[in-house]
Amino acid sequence: MATEQKPECACGDTSAVTLGKKRIIFPCAGVANVGQISNEAALRLTEEGYGAATCIALLGSGEAGLKQRIAEADEVVIIDGCPVVCGAKIAAAEGVIPTQHIVITGLAIEKGPSRQFTEDDVETVVSAAWEGKGRI
Repeated sequence: MATEQKPECACGDTSAVTLGKKRIIFPCAGVANVGQISNEAALRLTEEGYGAATCIALLGSGEAGLKQRIAEADEVVIIDGCPVVCGAKIAAAEGVIPTQHIVITGLAIEKGPSRQFTEDDVETVVSAAWEGKGRI
């Protein structure tokens, strides 16, 4: 009987980052529009080479490989959708202190019950990260 191997998660893989800093980006990825914006912005930032989008749920699981990648990263960016700041709370519970914490509703984007958002909303968040607006 063959033993089943557990696949390794690539979340937080900063090996491809080429802009001089290794960044891990955690979007809240909530169900409301601002959660969807956080996820889309994190993916866009990854595509632009800013950092590596990573699942906030994996952080909450305490996965050892991700903890190691966080320790090796230069910066940790949390993109929360609203003032409930779920992402920041999960990070704090795991002992992770972000370098930058962006709250989307703090960028004059209203939280709404639908999952719809605009390209301008995403660009506002992406620009905020590049400009360091959430630096702590």
